[in-house]
Amino acid sequence: MKPLLIILSLAMLAGCSIRDTVSMDTPTQQVHDLNDIDKDGVIVARERCFETVLGATIDNYGCGKTKPNSARQELEIYFENDSFYIDPIYYDQVELVAKFMHEFPESSAVIEGHCSKTGSSEHNLALSQNRADAISNLLSERFDIDSSRLTAIGYSFDRPLDSSHTEEAHRVNRRVIAEITGDDITSDMKWNIYSVDETEN
Repeated sequence: MKPLLIILSLAMLAGCSIRDTVSMDTPTQQVHDLNDIDKDGVIVARERCFETVLGATIDNYGCGKTKPNSARQELEIYFENDSFYIDPIYYDQVELVAKFMHEFPESSAVIEGHCSKTGSSEHNLALSQNRADAISNLLSERFDIDSSRLTAIGYSFDRPLDSSHTEEAHRVNRRVIAEITGDDITSDMKWNIYSVDETEN
């Protein structure tokens, strides 16, 4: 009878030992959210910026990294002599500036107005300012760019494209320039979408 009890006891201890071993050696599975809600290529488990612009390059946490950026664009918008009226045929060019500024909300623009060398410097200074103001107002009123992001400056005829006194020179000198400064988006490094920082909660 004693040998039978010993065998049963050993069997029970072995069973407990097996269960304990399985319980202790089975790794605890850490579940990560592998969804990519904003479709930027970074999973929720490591995402820190959940509203990334679709198609923007991002850093390893799904955030756009910024660097200074500027663009000087000479718009092909020409004015009649002694006028600051903007012909609607030029609106599409102004809209391109507006689209850029909407895409980069931290950007700002300096609108420069220029004149041909006819008439006095004082008269042309006021006229060039009116031309710059006209473009600035169009950006603000028609294309919803906040006026605080726009600065209009008139330069009279002090910065001509063509310093000759031909009719063509006068035509090309009656112009505006948009100088836009702000932030551009660039990536620091691209990570695999399944990369997860195991040390962070």
